[in-house]
Amino acid sequence: MSIDRRRVRDSFHRHSAEYEAYADVQKRVVKRLTGILAGELLTPADVLDIGTGTGMLMRALHNVYPPARLTGLDLALGMCLTAREGFNGSGRVGWLAGDAERLPFRDGAFDLAVSTSTYQWLEEPTAAFTEACRVLRPGGVFCFALFGEKTLHELRSSYRQAHEAVCHSEESRTHTFLSQERVHEALIRAGFAIPRTSSELEIEHHADVPALLRAIKRVGAGNAGPAKGRGLAERRIMLEMMNIYRREYAADGFIPATYEVIYGIGRKG
Repeated sequence: MSIDRRRVRDSFHRHSAEYEAYADVQKRVVKRLTGILAGELLTPADVLDIGTGTGMLMRALHNVYPPARLTGLDLALGMCLTAREGFNGSGRVGWLAGDAERLPFRDGAFDLAVSTSTYQWLEEPTAAFTEACRVLRPGGVFCFALFGEKTLHELRSSYRQAHEAVCHSEESRTHTFLSQERVHEALIRAGFAIPRTSSELEIEHHADVPALLRAIKRVGAGNAGPAKGRGLAERRIMLEMMNIYRREYAADGFIPATYEVIYGIGRKG
């Protein structure tokens, strides 16, 4: 399914105020990425957070790199405004609304570029990774996490089966996530030296499918779930999807929702 970037931007803008109340997996990803960065023993002067969201990663890095100047960039203005509220006017942080594929910064402006839970909203990451490489100084580091192809596989499989049962045809409207192989190849094409990638699974549990869908919507990630249509057929598909999800995946009164997190790191030569 082609990704509607305007829809993504508008959705995250609308849900910026409630994002952190539902972003449990994203919080764990921020903690994990912060640990990866601590192991690199970096001393950056200028740090760029691409897709900063509500500033969770920036708040962590504000403590990890006390002297550094931090810049947060997000496609959704609402996210930038929410992130700014968490810093109480700190003089070494700033925000800008902008696109990861067209970063509004000069070449070599940063020592470190980071990102969490952002690049899965791009159909092809090479252009955005190339931009991250461009704005780094020689020897600068790019470290990120994104959701990979196993993400929400229970939901997507259940929806596909339901669509085929109701409409007797294949569907192509659920979000398609990137594989680790494609991410690694994109880093190489973007020009990063000896990039490293790894994959980990995070599993949430919800009371039922509607609770999962509400959680997805409230972090602004509507494109990750089934595309909503109109009419009786779509309602029948959604009801059948919920039945399939419960039948195939429910255990101990809960349903699981799997997130594959791909971590990557590369250095500019």
